[in-house]
This record gives sequence, structure tokens and C-alpha cells, in this order.
Amino acid sequence: MTYNAVERDGKNRTQGGYSNKIIVDENYVLRIPENIPLNRAAPLLCAGITMYSPLTHWKAGPGKKVGIIGLGGLGHMGVKIAHALGAEVTVLSHSLRKQEDGKRMGADNFYATSDPETFKRHRGYFDLVINTLSVEIDWDQYLNLLALDGTMVVVGNSGKKSPIGASTLINGRRSLAGSVIGGIRETQEMLDFCSKHNLSSDIETIPIQQVNEAYERVVKSDVRYRFVIDMKSLESRD
Repeated sequence: MTYNAVERDGKNRTQGGYSNKIIVDENYVLRIPENIPLNRAAPLLCAGITMYSPLTHWKAGPGKKVGIIGLGGLGHMGVKIAHALGAEVTVLSHSLRKQEDGKRMGADNFYATSDPETFKRHRGYFDLVINTLSVEIDWDQYLNLLALDGTMVVVGNSGKKSPIGASTLINGRRSLAGSVIGGIRETQEMLDFCSKHNLSSDIETIPIQQVNEAYERVVKSDVRYRFVIDMKSLESRD
């Protein structure tokens, strides 16, 4: 793993992005386009590629109806990228609290999943649904939103086993898939795509002294939409 795992020598620990200096093989270095600020580019290496990979793999684009479940750190980049690809984008969020943000980012539609009518109205509607949530959901309820040959891709994980009715997948020839991030080539492709369409992550910059407070806000889903630590604050930490 990237952080605090045992290195291949069996002794040292990986330090990931917290290293002060690092030597990297050129095959694993990415070029950040000049028109993307570094602080807004950093989350793209996580949220950006996590959403870009399934959206392009399942061919989101003109004529495709894409649903993004959750408008958080992952979901907000999914909306931006799916919109730039030319798809019809719908945000499926627990409430309408972030509707204005979603529309600003490129969402064509925004619906509350707390409203039962959302699932009735959009049954069999989407070609592709990407679930960014890390909480348990009613899988059958969301899978029924898929059209014939539709796919739901899971990029969030609650860590708990959730039962799925076989009939929900069988009826409508639906598919359930998973996706993580991407390789170096695809990540560079994503960065170049974001550069071309002037996309970047929405961030809040915080000093290191507020990291505990920031964690509590993450738990409460009170982040718009990624935290970035101000590295200058490290020089004055207690």
C-alpha cells in the first residue's frame, strides 16, 4: 500500500506523498498541465481518475444517460467529466441541498433519493450509473434504475456485505461492476482531458492545525468537495 506498508525489502515503511524527497522512476511520473493549479490537480489523481476510468470504459458520451450517486469528493468530478464527455448527467443525492452546485458543475438533472418518486420516475432510465457512496444502499432499488443492458459501477465501498436479488440483474440484462483507479497512461490521459476541458477539483484549503476538525466535517459530509492541506502551515505547526 502507499502509506505505512512494508517495503519490498521487508524492513522499511512506505511513506507515500508525505515524503520530503523521493526518487521516482520516470515511467511513474505524471505531467500536470500548466492550466490546472497544483492544489486543484492533486485530488484529480484520486477522484479524477476514479471517475474518468469507468466513464470512459463504459463509453459515457452523447446519447448516453449517466447517473451519479452522491455528490461528494468523487461524485462532483464524475459530474464534471461525464458532462464534458457529452452525456446527459443526473445526480442522485440524498437531498436537494447541493442541487445548485450540481447544476453549476454540469448536471442536467438533480433528484433526491429520499423521495420514493425518484425511483418510480426513473425506473429503467439510465445506461450507466456510478455509485460513489461508502454507505449501505438498497442495491435492487438502484439497479432497477438501469435500462436494458445498463451497468452500475461501484467505486465506493461500505465494507459490508449487501444482498442483491438475482432477478434484479437477470431482468433487463443488467450488469453490476466495480472499478478503482487507473494506470499511469490512463491517469495522464485524464489529466490532459481535464486540461482540455478546463476541469479541476473543487477544494477547501486548510492549515494542518485544523486536520482533526476537517476529519469531523468529512464524517458529516460537510466538505465542498475535497480538502487540501496548506503545506506552508507545516512550518508553523505546534
